Amino acid sequence: MKTIRLTMGQALLKFLDNQYVEFDGVQKKFVKGIFTIFGHGCVVGFGEALESYKGDIVVYQGKNEQGMAHAAIGYAKQKNRREIIACTSSIGPGALNMVTAAGTATVNRIPLLLFPGDTFACRQPDPVLQQVEHPLSYSITANDAFKAVSRYWDRIERPEQLMSAMINAMRVLTDPADTGAVTICIPQDVQGEAYDYPVEFFEKRIHIISRREPSKAEIERAVAKIKNKKKPLIICGGGVVYSEAADVLVKFAERFNIPFGETQAGKGAVSWKHKLNLGGIGVTGGLAANRIAMDADLVIAVGSRLSDFTTSSKWLFKNPDVEVVSINVNSFDAYKMNACSIISDAKAGLEALYKALDEVGYMSSYKEEIEKAKKEWEEEVDRLFKADSENGLSQTRVLGELDKLIDKNDIIVGSSGSLPGDLQRVWRPEKPKTYHMEYGFSCMGYEVCAALGVKIAEPDKEVYSMVGDGSYLMLHSELVTSIQEGKKINVLLFDNSGFGCIENLQNSQGIPTFATQFKFRDEKTGRLTGQSIPISYAEVAKGYGCKTYTVTNIEELREAIKCARKDNVSTLIDIKVAPKTMTGGYESWWRVGVPEVSENQSVREAYQKMSEEIKKTKKF
Repeated sequence: MKTIRLTMGQALLKFLDNQYVEFDGVQKKFVKGIFTIFGHGCVVGFGEALESYKGDIVVYQGKNEQGMAHAAIGYAKQKNRREIIACTSSIGPGALNMVTAAGTATVNRIPLLLFPGDTFACRQPDPVLQQVEHPLSYSITANDAFKAVSRYWDRIERPEQLMSAMINAMRVLTDPADTGAVTICIPQDVQGEAYDYPVEFFEKRIHIISRREPSKAEIERAVAKIKNKKKPLIICGGGVVYSEAADVLVKFAERFNIPFGETQAGKGAVSWKHKLNLGGIGVTGGLAANRIAMDADLVIAVGSRLSDFTTSSKWLFKNPDVEVVSINVNSFDAYKMNACSIISDAKAGLEALYKALDEVGYMSSYKEEIEKAKKEWEEEVDRLFKADSENGLSQTRVLGELDKLIDKNDIIVGSSGSLPGDLQRVWRPEKPKTYHMEYGFSCMGYEVCAALGVKIAEPDKEVYSMVGDGSYLMLHSELVTSIQEGKKINVLLFDNSGFGCIENLQNSQGIPTFATQFKFRDEKTGRLTGQSIPISYAEVAKGYGCKTYTVTNIEELREAIKCARKDNVSTLIDIKVAPKTMTGGYESWWRVGVPEVSENQSVREAYQKMSEEIKKTKKF
């Protein structure tokens, strides 16, 4: 057997540079880059390999470990999970910073490959700098924290273990049903240890992403359930996007006259203008999809996790005869809500179901209900886009202007706060892959950092990060990286001086505003109820090297967007919006943990109301 002597770090990089995926006959290189923040836990081992390697993998310098991992997630999501950027960090705090991003990737089913540095496998210098010691077991390190949020986890304690670990890592990363965060812990000493690796380990390896076909029995069972239903509704989930099944979904919906609502991950797969597209569904959905859903006697979920926001905590579907058919490549998701499961690729499942339903001559019984619901909702969105506030710019008015000002080919990125709800309800995407929303984890700090990953994936398009001031303060580290790399992103910062979304939730359950506004501490009350903290985010970003604008009215917004399009560096537009000017709930409900006992009468009333609504939910 022919071998080559390499350090574990050198072998790891050589292996990564020869991984490819094939989908529908098209091959692509899988690992396109690596984000790094060097520390003693990786700089002289894996870092040496990265410095000396002459392959095609691009090395990016991150500014915060969580931030760079969010950028990697944004890249992989935009690339439909068929290309990735890996991440490596030092040990201890550097590694643990990536745990949140690992959770974000796993919840959203996005491939994320992490190489956190680890302590010494030999243990000779223990305890090393930044080592977390456990008296009961020296085998436990900070990196064990990744286990709960990883789809695959391993630790390389001998250089030859790399081979089985990385083959399994690729198995998970390229599996559309099982993908998520993959964490390979690399101890400091082992990174530099040499081994005679078989040359065949480094040969070009093609991972074929197959379209799993549904079984005949699954289709027959689903048809038997569907054929007698009068008012079905499709839920368009993220699986539609990753499967590239939008055209098939449209064909299916048109043939059987079935309307569809969109999840955050599925939004934008089909133009908002399509006559059967009712827009967002669930807690952050609109009137059209929610009203049709309440009367539906069948829900066909395509590539959806059926989260509490999509189903309104299993409350939305009011028809006593309603049943669920779920098409999903992941059996874990396909079985949710006691669904009649079709475990398959979204496109393959829709095609098979189309053929079978066509053969039995199926057709829904909808008449004018779909058109009426869609028309009423479009009129409401138009009203929101024109709504002013007595206290300044309303958030919905700003979104209405942005919907007109931003080119339909450009990409918006979002994740947390009130903006995802507003965007799912009112944003009107016409082109696929222009609506990029992380809402499985709704991770604050994703928006700006992921926008960099999206820009790396789509260098010829303008990318806009839609972010609130609360989330921006949490994490925007890779804004600096975007300047360093010449990858222009546009940060649209909605400044309402606090955590406005959570304040709304707080107030809606009878709790007075408390610690959700950015205010100075009042000396008399001892609480944070003083004057608002005056922050000029534009001035701060200007110090980074951004081109910045401050917006207090519509004219300034229009001018800022116009100028930002011409700028050749990253921009930040500080938009001062009035608090409590986001959209409402639109006949949805969300179960939250309201206190059963409280001195506050309004809280007790909220608990009673919550208890009544819980009675209306499906229990599993």
